[in-house]
Amino acid sequence: MLKSMMKFALAACLAAASIAALADAWPTRPVKVIIPFPPGGTLDAVGRQLAQKLSEQLGQAFVVENRAGGNGTIGADVVARSQPDGYTLLFNASTFVSAPMTMKSVAYSVTRDFQPIALVAKAPLSVAINKRLPITDIKSLLAYAKAHPGTMTFAVGSIGSAGHLSTELLKRAGNIEYTVVPYKGTAPAFQDLIGGQIDGFIDPILGSVQYHKSGMVRVVAVTSSTRSPSLPDVPTVAETLPGFEFYSWYGLWGPAKLPADITTKLNAEVNKALAGDMKEKLVQQGLLLTPGSVDDFVKFQAADMARAQKIITEGHIRVE
Repeated sequence: MLKSMMKFALAACLAAASIAALADAWPTRPVKVIIPFPPGGTLDAVGRQLAQKLSEQLGQAFVVENRAGGNGTIGADVVARSQPDGYTLLFNASTFVSAPMTMKSVAYSVTRDFQPIALVAKAPLSVAINKRLPITDIKSLLAYAKAHPGTMTFAVGSIGSAGHLSTELLKRAGNIEYTVVPYKGTAPAFQDLIGGQIDGFIDPILGSVQYHKSGMVRVVAVTSSTRSPSLPDVPTVAETLPGFEFYSWYGLWGPAKLPADITTKLNAEVNKALAGDMKEKLVQQGLLLTPGSVDDFVKFQAADMARAQKIITEGHIRVE
């Protein structure tokens, strides 16, 4: 009996040592970072910047692979089914945790099949309006919508995204009505906003700032609690509707059962990247950096999922 217990203890020690050695050596080959949406847009831009920094810091290539489709579920499912060895990761936005709540069935569970690694940044959203409309701020937006009940149209880049949820919140907070029009990505939504086929679009600031500064669309407000450094002259929604605040956010995940040592190592490397020259670039793009521990991210994700579920349930948001 004693001999058996000693063998078991030895085996456990060897297994622990093996995992530790794996984490110390990792990565020994290129790491695939899946972004489950098309190239272009805020998510892709931030993910590629992070992958580049991790490549530099860890001495192995972090290769971005765009696996679009299924409102982000196709690429995420690839990661859920991958080996938990640290060589297949998911970089995604808050859509990852909210979009499945709007769908009849999804092949994976966000909480069961993924290991949160690091929260990277929060992105205030911008309320962009077709420049031909007589809308210059939230007050005039509310007045116009009430004068034209139900006729305004707002694009959403994907069902259940932060932009979609904030669009629903604005409707409720302002006691107005407009039609939500789903698009397959932000690029076509912006093109129709510029062309006048759509009246409004709420999306992360990074996507709209170039169009606003060139005069192609008019950003009338931002959804952060304070004004954005990248658009200092644009007021917040909260200046007209007190308490209104909403963000998209970006994070890094691995498949469930990713070894704790690799998870912790990756978290530390992401925080290191956010403290380096990547910091200035992201802040200039209007992002709020969110370094923290793995546990911080787990708690943040749980709170955001609860908030998203409330909005989705109350707004009866479902994929058609």
